Parts: sequence; structure tokens; C-alpha cells
Amino acid sequence: MRFAFFALLFAAFTALAQDYPTRPVKMIVTFPAGGASDIVARIIAEGLSALWKQQVFIENRLGGGGSIGTEAAFRAEPDGYTLLLASSTPIINQVLIPNLPFTYTRDFPTIAVVTSAPMILTVHPDVPAKNLKELTALFKSAPGKHDYTACNMASPYHFAMEMYKQAVGVYAVHIPHRGCSPATTDAVAGHIKIAVTNLPAALPHLKQGRLRPIALLSKERSPSLPDVPTARESGIPELKDYALESYYGFMAPPKTPPAIVSKVEADILNLAARPDMRNRLEGAGLDMLVLNSRQMTELIRADAEKYARVAKQAGIKVE
Repeated sequence: MRFAFFALLFAAFTALAQDYPTRPVKMIVTFPAGGASDIVARIIAEGLSALWKQQVFIENRLGGGGSIGTEAAFRAEPDGYTLLLASSTPIINQVLIPNLPFTYTRDFPTIAVVTSAPMILTVHPDVPAKNLKELTALFKSAPGKHDYTACNMASPYHFAMEMYKQAVGVYAVHIPHRGCSPATTDAVAGHIKIAVTNLPAALPHLKQGRLRPIALLSKERSPSLPDVPTARESGIPELKDYALESYYGFMAPPKTPPAIVSKVEADILNLAARPDMRNRLEGAGLDMLVLNSRQMTELIRADAEKYARVAKQAGIKVE
């Protein structure tokens, strides 16, 4: 009897997934328009809209380092008509904010990761350092005299710089911003002359010479800037294993039927394999990092453990 019930339930979910979607789908993005997460969401949403013959529209829900938008997805109906653009930032919130009503690694069904936005350390042209060795020497020559900005407090960008500072033994004052676009704008203007942002935000200014690249903070070089070395290539022994990634993928609200999650996963992975979609994403300064649902789950669980260790070592807290 129980087997028959579950068989009927599975059949119902399968039929539901075959018809899905029959109306517009909302995709929640937890950061401002124009940033890397928004760019990824809009490109994938456009592809899904064409594939599904239903509009996939973006809703930018800002605040709380991504927590407000994530909570909106957490409380949404689990019917497949709300999706969440997921990044590594809310995983940090899970580490730093113990009273959140949701847990990234427990509550949200993972769908797929499609891209990473390499983090890059840049300087205003007025800064004399041309590479990471020279910047490190500059920091060491005047401890605490230099400021740097990063995209949001307690963000992957903040963590990335703090990991670098710990590794090489330097001190610089962190000036947080509300997103990578405003942080990059301030660096270009020279208000804060050292910045850790994502490559999509920095790329136009790097090409025009308004910012100077110092190092990519990811494990590998980016096809968008193949001549810019990573921190681990800097020749600084303490950074030989240094790397931190910032990636973008998709999740669904808790209890979304597995058949719908599987359909969205398959469709997004198919889009990510198309040359036209890859060209658009890479043209925006994003690197392809394509992971299925299982691989995404493994990644976010490993990151939660990593960020917890770094937060404890660096004393990073959310006040």
C-alpha cells in the first residue's frame, strides 16, 4: 500500500515537471543590478525564457549581505516558480550569523553552478606597486597606513584579502562597500586606491587603464585576462597554495519537488554547454565553472567549513 502511494506521488511529480513551467518564473538575485550575480542571472534567465516559452524575470532583493533575498526564497512557495541565484556570500552569513532562520547547506535544494567571477586585487594608477611582491612591500613599509576596499563586509572579497594579509603578515584597513560596482567606482576615482572586486566589475576599467591589475585570487588564470598572474604565481612563498573562488549557481526553495529541481538542473546545464551562452558569460568577464547539483552541494559544504576557519582566525564578525 505504501509503495503504491509513493509510486503515485512520484508519477504526479513527474507529470508536474513535464508540464513545468506553465507561467512566469521569478529568479531572486540578492545583490544590485550590474554586478556579477545579476549578469549571470539575466543571461541564464533569458536562455530559460526562450527554452521554456515562459518569462523568467529577475527580482533584485538587496540587504543583509544576501540574507534578505535568501530568506525571501526560503519562504517562497516550493512549486518551482521561484528560483534563487546562489553565490558564496550567503554561505559566509551562515557561518557568521547563528540565528538565521535557514541554513544554506541544509534547507535549499541545489540545482547547478554555471560560472565563477574571479576575484582580483587592483590598484589605482597612482599606487606605485606593479605586482603583488611590490604591493606587499608597500604594505610592510607603512603598516596600517593603507586602506583597501572590498565588495561588502564579510564577503568572499573581504575574506580573500584577510587570508592574504594573514599569510604574508601585513596590515591594511578594510573599508567595506555595498557591492562590487560601487567599490570599483571608488577605486577608479582614487577615493580608496586598493580594491578587491570581481573581474566583471573591474574589467572595463582595467582595459582602459583606469585601474592596474595586481593579481587574480583564484586558483587559475582567467581567459578574460590571461596575462594577469594569480597570487600563487607571485613568487611569494607564503602564497604558493593561496586561492579563493567566488561562484554563481542556482537553488530552489525548500521542499521544491525533486522532479522539478532535476528538470531545471538539466535545462541550466544544457544552456551552460551552448557556445553562444558561454561566449556571453565569458565576454562579461566570467569564467565557466559548471557543476551539477551533487557537485554544488559538495562545494558549498566544503566552503562553509573553510569560511568558518578563516572567520575564527581573522576575527571576522558581523556586528
